[in-house]
Amino acid sequence: MEVRVGKARIRVVLGDITEQDTDAIANAANDHLWMGSGVAGAIKSKGGEEIELEAMKQGPIPVGSAVITGAGRLPQRYVIHAAVMGQKLEATEDSIRDATCSALMLCEEKKISSVSLPAFGTGVGRFPAARCAEIMVDACIDTLLKTKNISEVRLVLFDKPTFDKFVSTLESRFKRR
Repeated sequence: MEVRVGKARIRVVLGDITEQDTDAIANAANDHLWMGSGVAGAIKSKGGEEIELEAMKQGPIPVGSAVITGAGRLPQRYVIHAAVMGQKLEATEDSIRDATCSALMLCEEKKISSVSLPAFGTGVGRFPAARCAEIMVDACIDTLLKTKNISEVRLVLFDKPTFDKFVSTLESRFKRR
């Protein structure tokens, strides 16, 4: 599934975020930037502890903001650490929206043309995937209309039910246009 928004495209794909051929991938981080399980654990496992060490040197950060690190042994150049949760590891509508926008604006600022994002807050943060899809898709559309350096945002979902929710949300947003 793919749509165009301004100069960019949004793609929804089923797969492993650590294997995407984008310039950067995003991690649904906590505000202290330590990397535990889920997407963060996969990134740390495949990319190396140096990603976490580099991130933690920049923390703590406000929930909803983002920082950038190298990607260690991963094929991408960068990892964007978007603070979706505080230390209680709870995601909210606002934190998901703000973290999505912050991750994309960091890419814009650093002239990163392609980025892969996971479903922020739906794992450890226990946020409902259907609502996450609505928030993230809307945040991507709104932010991409303000950017010029980003050519692709890839929403990478690890399981079929979440993938289906993101596809149906994106389809519904473009049926209304």
